[in-house]
Amino acid sequence: MEKGRVTYLIVRYLKFASSTLVGTAVDMLVLWLCAHYLFDGSYWREYILSPFISFECAVLANFIVAYYGVWRDRVSNYTFRSFLRHYGGYNLSCTGAFFVKMAALLLFERLFGWDVLWCNVAALCVSGILNFFMNEKLVFRQKK
Repeated sequence: MEKGRVTYLIVRYLKFASSTLVGTAVDMLVLWLCAHYLFDGSYWREYILSPFISFECAVLANFIVAYYGVWRDRVSNYTFRSFLRHYGGYNLSCTGAFFVKMAALLLFERLFGWDVLWCNVAALCVSGILNFFMNEKLVFRQKK
């Protein structure tokens, strides 16, 4: 891989990583509300359902930032159809990353016994790298 391409990927990844702070904030807030107020007391609702709900809220927030910010140079036509097409692919790639996140979250809980919020932070780090490459190579791939 040539030096310019590596630099480009690093810069794009740093934009992506910094933009995910929005999604992470949404994810953590919704997870906290669900796990500690709506579904408190049930393992399944706290460690399975709450992260699923918070994930979908974060996906929408992250997609908006990615579509209009991180990969804006790869969106040639800002139409409703383009938005939905990209969002569908983005949601699918995030769903794959979500399963990785959930596996990691449950693994961290089992290994370390951490609170769901700490397990979630660690799992987001693992799934974030996978999510970036799926978006770079599939959802917002460069047209030839």
